[in-house]
Amino acid sequence: MMKCFVTGASGFVGANLVHELVRLGHGVKALVRSSSDLRGLAVVEYERVMGEVTDRDVLRGGMRGCDWCFHVAASYALWLKDYRPMYQANVEGTRTVLEAAGEAGCLRIVYTSTVGCIGLPSKSSGNAAPTDETAEVDPRQLSNEYKRSKWEAEQVARGLAAGGLPVVIVNPSAPIGPRDVKPTPTGQVVLDFLRRKLPAFLDTGLNWVHVRDVARGHILAAEKGRVGERYILGHRDGNWTMEATLRILEEITGIPAPRWRIPYGVAWTAACFNEMLARITGHPPKAPLGGVRMAKYKMFFNPAKAIRELGMPQTDPREAFCDAIEWFRAQGYVEGKIKGQARRE
Repeated sequence: MMKCFVTGASGFVGANLVHELVRLGHGVKALVRSSSDLRGLAVVEYERVMGEVTDRDVLRGGMRGCDWCFHVAASYALWLKDYRPMYQANVEGTRTVLEAAGEAGCLRIVYTSTVGCIGLPSKSSGNAAPTDETAEVDPRQLSNEYKRSKWEAEQVARGLAAGGLPVVIVNPSAPIGPRDVKPTPTGQVVLDFLRRKLPAFLDTGLNWVHVRDVARGHILAAEKGRVGERYILGHRDGNWTMEATLRILEEITGIPAPRWRIPYGVAWTAACFNEMLARITGHPPKAPLGGVRMAKYKMFFNPAKAIRELGMPQTDPREAFCDAIEWFRAQGYVEGKIKGQARRE
């Protein structure tokens, strides 16, 4: 069994990774901050390390004796007054964590990137054929500061791997499932649907994958991943348009799905207005322009490489949505009863 160091352990993917590592018998040291919400790490045994991803001394001490390092932490926001802290955490933090892991002698270093760093199919290409790890991202598709910062961070990881560090890169698509404490933007879609606060939708698409499979994909990358390679952690049948996603949520819950599709131009104009208002009030916009720009493309991906080389699990995305719904209900995120019950096919 391995001793593992996990950054971002209190986040959605990080918490599920910690649970999966412990379930498999591995020991875990989890990097958390004093302000971290630790509900996702409830009822799991781990050693807590307090610190930041930019604190090299804390990282070196915490990683001492560890076999594997999983760098999952990232600053994620689609709108900020000042993006410099995001770049500091995502780019320089990645450099610091990966270098510290190398100095500590970790045998494998798994860096959690994002499919936002992989080229997307053009919206004008008809069926929008899913892309794979060979698709280099078009700079125009780096549609917000988060994606740009993660792209820069992935270049750091690839450079360090080329320089000799045992780094494997994983690119999760759109995870869904339990322990989405914050919640993430994908979890928020489910919550808004359950709360009947989703009157319309954009013509976009995502590759949905169970967060448990993403966690297992990280571990498989440590076990089997090739140094310097990147692996899409997604589902081969998870490429769903937003309209199809909402219809499936309707089938699962009995709650009627919205039927009105918002034209992209209308959404873009509203987002511009929201951002102008945000700069005046200081409050984050309800519809950030970065999110609308992302929705211009269907984010469809082909995880065949991770399935073939790693043995990436392929849990039905419907089960992922059922698990997310049940967890949100159990944790009190949704008030009152919801018509219909989560139904598994």
